[in-house]
Amino acid sequence: MILNVSGRTDIVAFYTNWFMNRYKEGYIDVRNPFYRKQVSRIYFKDVDAILFCTKNPIPILKYLKQIDKPILFHVTLTPYKNDIEPGIPPKGKIIEAIKKLSEIIGKDNLFIRYDPIFLNDKYNLEYHKKAFNHMCTLLNGYVNKIIVSFIDDYKNVRKNINVLKMKEFTKQDYKEIGTSFSKSAKENGMTVQTCFEEENLIEYGFIKGECLSQSMAYILTGKTNFPKWKARKGSRCECVQMVDIGDYNSCRHFCKYCYANYDENRVNNNFKNHDDNSSLLVGNLEEDDIIKVRTK
Repeated sequence: MILNVSGRTDIVAFYTNWFMNRYKEGYIDVRNPFYRKQVSRIYFKDVDAILFCTKNPIPILKYLKQIDKPILFHVTLTPYKNDIEPGIPPKGKIIEAIKKLSEIIGKDNLFIRYDPIFLNDKYNLEYHKKAFNHMCTLLNGYVNKIIVSFIDDYKNVRKNINVLKMKEFTKQDYKEIGTSFSKSAKENGMTVQTCFEEENLIEYGFIKGECLSQSMAYILTGKTNFPKWKARKGSRCECVQMVDIGDYNSCRHFCKYCYANYDENRVNNNFKNHDDNSSLLVGNLEEDDIIKVRTK
């Protein structure tokens, strides 16, 4: 089993103390997001590797050497300001944290996500090309791999349409992003790829890759029996299946394009109901919860 920590919320940024408490305790409980009374109990002895997904790795840096599982990090680093990402620390601090992270876990176990890209009058093509090149320059020698994706039509995106003020991508936009990003990455010793995108930009120099491939899972764990992700029909996602331990509407970055948050009041209430000593991320176990041990 590979844990995803987490695609539903930024556990590293806001709940590192809780995660480390669970790791020391030896197990974690996860509510089914669609059937809330169903709880999966996961023992860390059954965990083969951990993929941490975060926009702010700073809180967990001092704890990483306490984790004796193979670790992979995806750090999302985008060039948006407080109008789009009001809860993100200064990007300079994140850059320095990424460098420290690279020194701790090694750059082969570190991906940067420039994710998602959207275009408007402020964040236009030239803005993204300059920002991406600047990022690559700053992280030269610390990062090998970058994953790029484009904004999707999520509920929260529609809710914030007047803030995002997005423009439709054209074929020429994709071409300019592909050629410019490929050039910047190559000049700084990096590869750049998409994952699960209609526009994979391979014709402009991007490589074909996955967020977590079978080969990467094998390198991390020495195992080859991980199933592929059960994505929707017709998808091209080739990532290995992971188990997400997060909870929706609990991330306090409040990014306007987020797919996992759609109700800021619920985010604040869930944060208030968080207990570092609970086995659950939000709230506590209840008498009528149905707990089942998950081993894969």
